[in-house]
This record gives sequence, C-alpha cells and structure tokens, in this order.
Amino acid sequence: LMKGVVLAGGLGKRLEPLTRITNKHLLPVYNRPMIYYPLDTLVEAGITEIMIVTGGYCAGEFLRLLGNGSECGLRDLHYTYQRGEGGIAEALALAEHFVNGDRMVVMLGDNLVEQSIRPHVESFAAQERGAQILLKEVEDPRRFGVVEVRDGRVVSIEEKPAHPKSNLVVTGIYLYDAQVFDIIRTLTPSERGELEITDVNNAYIRRGQMASRVLEGWWTDAGLPETLYRATTLVRERELKRRHAARPEPVTA
Repeated sequence: LMKGVVLAGGLGKRLEPLTRITNKHLLPVYNRPMIYYPLDTLVEAGITEIMIVTGGYCAGEFLRLLGNGSECGLRDLHYTYQRGEGGIAEALALAEHFVNGDRMVVMLGDNLVEQSIRPHVESFAAQERGAQILLKEVEDPRRFGVVEVRDGRVVSIEEKPAHPKSNLVVTGIYLYDAQVFDIIRTLTPSERGELEITDVNNAYIRRGQMASRVLEGWWTDAGLPETLYRATTLVRERELKRRHAARPEPVTA
C-alpha cells in the first residue's frame, strides 16, 4: 500500500499580500484552489489515502473546502498541523503515524504537473527499498535543489547553488520508504532554522538507495507571483485542450 502526503504549511511570505488572509495553497490556480492539483495528481496515480500537513491560522479552511476528500476520489483524507516554520522535513515527520510503515509519495502543495506520475509510482513500488526523486530540466536551476547525475545515479543534491552542476532540479515530489522518519530524527536544523528535505535526500544518496526519474510534460511550482501566474496559464491551456478533445465532432451532411 502506498500513502500520500501533501505538505501545505508555511506562511507563503513570497506571495504577500495575497497570503496575509489565507494559506498559499488555497489561492486560485485557474478555476480551483491550488491544493486540488497535488490531490488530483496523487489520486490519478492510484493513491486513495492522503494526509495534508498544514499550518498557520487558516488550517481549518482546508477542512471546510475538502471535507473527507470523497469529492476528490479519496477513500480517506487526514489532516495534521505543523506549528511554526520548521521546514519540509519537520512537516513530513508529522505524518509518521499515518504512514504506519508503508511507502509514501510526498508532494509539496504548490507543485503542479502536466502528466500522470503513475509510471513513477509503479517503478518505485518495484524498487527494493530507499527513495526516488522526480527531476525536471529547467532554465534557472539556481532557484532549486540541483542534482548531479553520474552514470544514471544521483551523486549529489546542492540547494540553490551559485554555480549549478547541471540543469536538472528536484521537483516537489518525493517517494520514500519508512526509513525516512529515522533519517529525519538524525537531522539538525539548517542556517534557516529548518529541517531540510535536501538533507533527507542526501542521506538516502549516501546509503546508495536513491533512484531518480525525469518528469514528462511541464512542471511548475506556484510559490512566487510569477510562477503562480505561470501555473494558471498552463492549467488553463491544458483544460481548454481537454474540453476541445471531449467535444463531439460536428456532423456534416
């Protein structure tokens, strides 16, 4: 069984003043709140039990919006609360009891993808143990965790480097086995005072248990005004294409 964890905490300071009165993940992306997109991605990949980790003062709005998740095609939707700004790895640690020894797909709540991640989930299910990260080639790698791949193996991940070793970056989709919680317990906070997900991934690399695959189609985060706008544009184009494809051809005499 594979569980899903969507990380939707944080204060979204880079989107001020939009986030002054709501959680970033409740902001609109085209015609729906942002949180729907990672949920859709996980459900489409066959994951029916998901936990949302949220925080801040709008946490109750997620329950009001999503209820028990049945509208999204979920068997169960769970919620937990992260106090303060302790980082992605700290947020993930809150899902340990929910995951209960199973494997998991972890997705940042502000990440949107064009295509299904089901093939990646299936390849991870066949992996003996460890982790898998989904990568994407970008034009501005300095904004992300940059991956060095040698002979098909991930050898390092460097967070926001001044001189990136490649154009391949870590997207906000991580596949882990239950070892991840033991790894998080060994971490110390970074200079930002947070437990960093890059440190988790590098721990798996040191164990020789990190696989990687490159995402097909577009991928974007939505944590900046520019990328929020980009996400809206990309989703709108995709929806219009789908509607056009679903429209019956006119009958000609």
